[in-house]
Amino acid sequence: MTETRWDVAPGDRPAIPASEQSASSGLLVYTIGLLLAAILTATSFWVANTTAIWAPGVPAGLAVLAIAQMGVHLVFFLHITTGPDSTHNVLALAFGVLIVFLVLAGSLVIMANLNENMMAHGEMMNLQMQR
Repeated sequence: MTETRWDVAPGDRPAIPASEQSASSGLLVYTIGLLLAAILTATSFWVANTTAIWAPGVPAGLAVLAIAQMGVHLVFFLHITTGPDSTHNVLALAFGVLIVFLVLAGSLVIMANLNENMMAHGEMMNLQMQR
C-alpha cells in the first residue's frame, strides 16, 4: 500500500527513491518562488511610489503584499505546509512569531512609558545651570 498525501506544497519531496527523482523539479520550484518573490517586491516598490492608488490605502496594500511575500517564502523555500510531516516546522514558526510579538509589544510598552518618566526640558536646563 502507498500512502496518499493530500496536503503537498510545491517543492515537497515525494516518497520516491532518489534515483527516480528529477533534480529539475526542485530547481523549478525554487525558480517559481524566486519569480514570485521578485514580482511581489517590484509590486511593493510600485505601490509605494505611485499616485494611482488612494494615498491612505498604500500602507494596507504594502501590508497585504508583505503577507503574500511571507507566504511565498514559507511555501516555496521553507516548504512549510499543514501536513503531518511539517508539524515541527510549524511549531518552530509559531514559536518564532510569539517571540517577535513579545519583543515588539515589550518595546512599545517601554517606549510609551519613557515619555511619562522623562524629566521636563526646563527642569533639565535648571539642573545643568546649577552645576
